[in-house]
Amino acid sequence: MGRTLVVVDYGSQYTRLIARRLRELDVFSVIVPPTVTVADVRAHDPAGLVLSGGPQSVTDAHAPGLPDGLLDLGLPTLAICYGMQLVARDLGGEVRPSSVREYGKADLTRYDGALFEGVQGPFTAWMSHGDSVVRPPDGFTVTAATQDTEVAAMEDPERGLYALQFHPEVRHTPKGLALLERFVERTGVARDWTPRAIVDGAVDDVRRQVGDGRVLLGISGGVDSSTLGVLLHEALGDRLEAVFVDTGLLRLGEVDEVAHALRGLGVPLTVVDARARFLEALAGVTDPEAKRKAIGATFIDVFEAEANRLEAERGPIDFLAQGTLYPDVIESAGGEGAATIKSHHNVGGLPERLHFRLIEPFRTLFKDEVREVATTLGLPKAIRDRHPFPGPGLAIRILGEVTDARLDVLRRVDDVFVRTLRETGQYDEIWQALAVLTPLQSVGVMGDDRTYLHTVALRAVTSVDGMTADWARIPHEVLAEISSRIVGQVPEVNRVVYDVTSKPPGTIEWE
Repeated sequence: MGRTLVVVDYGSQYTRLIARRLRELDVFSVIVPPTVTVADVRAHDPAGLVLSGGPQSVTDAHAPGLPDGLLDLGLPTLAICYGMQLVARDLGGEVRPSSVREYGKADLTRYDGALFEGVQGPFTAWMSHGDSVVRPPDGFTVTAATQDTEVAAMEDPERGLYALQFHPEVRHTPKGLALLERFVERTGVARDWTPRAIVDGAVDDVRRQVGDGRVLLGISGGVDSSTLGVLLHEALGDRLEAVFVDTGLLRLGEVDEVAHALRGLGVPLTVVDARARFLEALAGVTDPEAKRKAIGATFIDVFEAEANRLEAERGPIDFLAQGTLYPDVIESAGGEGAATIKSHHNVGGLPERLHFRLIEPFRTLFKDEVREVATTLGLPKAIRDRHPFPGPGLAIRILGEVTDARLDVLRRVDDVFVRTLRETGQYDEIWQALAVLTPLQSVGVMGDDRTYLHTVALRAVTSVDGMTADWARIPHEVLAEISSRIVGQVPEVNRVVYDVTSKPPGTIEWE
């Protein structure tokens, strides 16, 4: 694998998107905090640097600055928004609060320079800034402007420094990817971060880590663990033990579908029926976080018992594999003063009583990259393109106590919802779709009878990586069809509502 582009994160909501866009250009990228040391940066074998935007002002006394000696590395550097202002300030330019703040779309009145090479026609840029560079540092040339910002871009090609006041990484800057590509070209980095290369690199890494050992993997039914199962089988063959715990909290027909797909690809899969144990653990539990903890503890107990059985029958197991993704790592790490939104079930190590060493082959990957790996490995489309599904399953989509009867209702509602989205061509346009069984019952009329039945809420969102999300604008006629089918096919439900809350302020899941 080639060298890396290092993204310094100053707190922008778009930082992860910068890293993903670079990977779309077949370049491996990593995100580091502004407290990073030059030694840490060097450890990534960097070919270039990107300084992200951020919510603070560089004129504030306590605003994060450039890591000591970072620009002295002499690496090609792209500074975006806050990053541009840092470079301007620290290299002798001048930054002031803008007389007119720019938020949203702005048209460049002119543009030229190295990053704009090959770009033609009108250029719409996405702005989000209250400060502006009013005097570039010596050696810099202004390469773009808008009606309200005289220095919308600047560069010093002699030193390999390029700066943009706007955000090239967002879709609202339609030609922004071309600018990122011009920067990538100037770093000289090898563009070899491809799905096949990811698979080959991961297989080599697993073999190097595991040696002659054996690996245990818990299959959840989602795309991450299913893809990991196929990859580990390619790397290790029969030294993989894949265990699928049927918690009773999965979707309709999911256990059989996943088992059939993985076994068809040669993965040695054991299915453990633990439905009764999970229902017992959840009896009387209504708090969302308490549900997560009860499910997690029960899963560990069941998983440990199965691991002990497998070791007794087939010999010692050395490693436990997890499908941890890069956003999990970033979100769970948080930062100073960061709040815990919810506990992640696959980040943060293992309970002390489990003797396995941990391997996380997908720890550097985004969700879309895992899907590309799944395609390369031959995982069926129905599984590889499946929407994200929470570790605790349907338990956190039931508000209140989880019972077998309530799970049965929600499972059928979810099936109708998802099937209809697929049939109407909406499923692949949506990041995640889910149904929630609320504790509410309401009066309805079915035929000549008055009813008092369940209310279910439907939620569908569009997103890039799940960190932020907008509610999906499903056509009204499709929503009407979904509602009609649910009420018609799930007799316990007489009312369907649709959630139109974005993230933030809401989360994607209700619990």
